Amino acid sequence: MNSNFFFKKKIYKLQEILSKDKIKKNFIINDIKPLHVAQKNDLTFFDSIKYKDEASKTKGGACITTSKLEQFLPENTQRILVKNVLFDLSKILKKIYPTADIDYPDFSLKKPEKNKYRSVKFGNNVLIGKNVKIGKNTMIGSNSIIEQNVVIGKDVVIGSSVIVKNSIIGDRVVMQDNCKLGQKGFGFIPFKNKNIKFPHIGKVVVEDDVEIASGCTIDRGSIDDTVIGKNTYLDNQVHIAHNVSIGSNCMIAGQVGFAGSAKIGNSVSIGGQAGVSGHLKIGNNVKIGGGSGVVKDIKDDQTVMGYPAVSLKNFLKDQKK
Repeated sequence: MNSNFFFKKKIYKLQEILSKDKIKKNFIINDIKPLHVAQKNDLTFFDSIKYKDEASKTKGGACITTSKLEQFLPENTQRILVKNVLFDLSKILKKIYPTADIDYPDFSLKKPEKNKYRSVKFGNNVLIGKNVKIGKNTMIGSNSIIEQNVVIGKDVVIGSSVIVKNSIIGDRVVMQDNCKLGQKGFGFIPFKNKNIKFPHIGKVVVEDDVEIASGCTIDRGSIDDTVIGKNTYLDNQVHIAHNVSIGSNCMIAGQVGFAGSAKIGNSVSIGGQAGVSGHLKIGNNVKIGGGSGVVKDIKDDQTVMGYPAVSLKNFLKDQKK
């Protein structure tokens, strides 16, 4: 995950944001990162046994976790034991990234400067934020908004009424009308009859040669990034939640929904109106029938259908009963 440049960050030491009795080794927090990319000066978190393999290999300097899970962490990773990992993490995120829990309006937006974007074509009423980078021969349709710090590659085609924020877009991407990328995902922690907002500090990464059809919404990551792999095609009205990772050469039909942190392999095909539950792993070369509900992991080279999704062979057998 690249360094975070979309949100203002405050600098703290561990002892400044956590109880001193929980801290054995104090250090300046470089960033808050997932287990698999955290380094020695990063704070990470471990809230589910599902991620024990990543926890055992983490290089994070300190990890927020529970007494039941701490045994899976490396010896060099400092344990910060709490009762509710995500609740404590949300409080820390709010301190370090105070503006990441709400999508505030970008008041730096203005009409694009012709001298700055000489090889880019803009439709009517396009607004561009500060520090936006746009590659050569890119076209952006009328009434679209590109917010501050967004990076867009070359030969990209963006339709009308598109909003892009907190995103990095590769080369030769096609994005049709009315898409929304990089907004805060659906993340909150229920606590004592109140929903605590969970700040989302990740971004959306769209790799080269991706096509995104009309009306798609792609939420930015919470801690990790939301990623769309090379040459993947999304049909109309697909929703991709925070931290979802979709591999290369995938084909996703209309109105498919992905819940948070689902991981989709390469060359996956999904029929219309299917749904994939959160925190699942879908293997390579998987085919999922339209209208299916995927509620558990799927290994490579499988074809599934139905709700809950089962192998196509079993689905057809059940239909004959």
